[in-house]
Amino acid sequence: MNLLKALFTVSSMTLLSRVLGFVRDAVIARVFGAGAVTDAFFVAFRLPNLLRRMFAEGAFSQAFVPIFAEVRNREGDDAARALAVRCAGALILALLLVTTLGVLLAPVVVMVTAPGFSAEPATFDLTVDLLRVTFPYILFISLTALAAGILNSHGRFSIPALAPALLNVSFIVAAVWVAPHLEQPVMALAWGALVGGVLQLGLQWPVLRRIGYGLMPRLDLADEGVRRVARQMGPALFGVSISQISLVINTIFASFLVTGSVSWLYYADRLMEFPTGLLGAALGTILLPSLSRHYADDDRSAFSTLLDWGLRLTLLLAAPSALGLALLATPLVATLFLHGAFTAHDMEMTRQALWAYSAGLVGLIMVKVLAPGFYARQNIRTPVKIGLATLGVTQALNLALVVPLGHAGLALGIGLGACFNATLLLFFLRRHGIYQPEPGWGRFVLQLAAGLLVMGTVLWLATPPAADWVAMGPLERARTLAGLVGAGVAVYFLTLFAAGIRPLQYVRRGAL
Repeated sequence: MNLLKALFTVSSMTLLSRVLGFVRDAVIARVFGAGAVTDAFFVAFRLPNLLRRMFAEGAFSQAFVPIFAEVRNREGDDAARALAVRCAGALILALLLVTTLGVLLAPVVVMVTAPGFSAEPATFDLTVDLLRVTFPYILFISLTALAAGILNSHGRFSIPALAPALLNVSFIVAAVWVAPHLEQPVMALAWGALVGGVLQLGLQWPVLRRIGYGLMPRLDLADEGVRRVARQMGPALFGVSISQISLVINTIFASFLVTGSVSWLYYADRLMEFPTGLLGAALGTILLPSLSRHYADDDRSAFSTLLDWGLRLTLLLAAPSALGLALLATPLVATLFLHGAFTAHDMEMTRQALWAYSAGLVGLIMVKVLAPGFYARQNIRTPVKIGLATLGVTQALNLALVVPLGHAGLALGIGLGACFNATLLLFFLRRHGIYQPEPGWGRFVLQLAAGLLVMGTVLWLATPPAADWVAMGPLERARTLAGLVGAGVAVYFLTLFAAGIRPLQYVRRGAL
């Protein structure tokens, strides 16, 4: 399978989802602004969304996909189907317990994750109500992750990548058409999250059936395959939790800062998720099944070569994205969010957070490419140890930066922590002999630097000052931003072409 083509497919579907995500956030910003109500919703949705990343797309996927690929490779499709239905049964049982506890203990959860809200009883109670509606989202989105793991292992990348778009559609419909009819309008967003989870699972179910996976769950906790997945999930869940704990701690810090801090960080994080999803998540998605297959075949050379390809492609695409986010922070925030209840002050505060986040974008994306190098080998312990060290460094940075920089200091701490994480992952991949760099890295770095220098110079000179963006109308902002992005992309890739980089160099076939 052509991995570059697969990356293009996943990225295209992810692009659609991210564009709809920006429409969603623009609608939410216009309808609700950035204040106590949006702070309450973002905190309420952050926890089930965090559990999605930890439990579903994180720990479960990392534990399930390599073992599923190994069973399918060595024992055949029938054995793989049997493993899938038994894992589905165990997963549903665990999720029902987690969901029930989350709904019953919602006040305790809010007190722990946003203790600053306790000083505002109305905000605290609203957050509890929102959490009770959004929490069951984790049940449906985790089953969606199981379906996605199976489809990706069969080379079906497009439908799992498209599924998140349905969540954004659900949010948009809820904000525009449902919210005006509710006594507490923001509750519409909570119901939108729950409906979006159901729709994502529903989209993938027919495709699973077509490839022979009806996935009627079967509970068999004694099955050896289920036990292997569970044993891998333990350390995987702990490892993924470490990075997500940083986000929870950031929310705790932000809940004590000025009103709007949680929302400013959220809007900046949404802009960061565009390249991390488009590049990092997409690359991780297509790399993990192929790396798992190479490991099952004991093909160390192909394993290392595929990692090298992933790293070069990451730098080629992530580095200009980071530079572009930093230089175009004001145009992006103004164009997407400066409407309705979202003020010029909100724009400035969100811009500061985006500047800080952009410093760690390359690290955030590299982690998603490097970590599969361990997960595909069913080695969870090394990333866990690295994650523990990263958690300590990140929180030390938060404590040092939150006082002088406020909410932007929290964003900077996350970004720098991700760079530290990526550095350690790369170090141990090299130290364990898992990854050996291919020739030509020196030339590649010089070519990359030339492209970044030219692109950065053009954007720096061409971007209007912040005051002009506030004065522009929505259409003028959109046209100007599109022109800047187009110019930056064009000069970057033309410079790379002039420096000797060709697209055919990055065509790579993977094993599925």
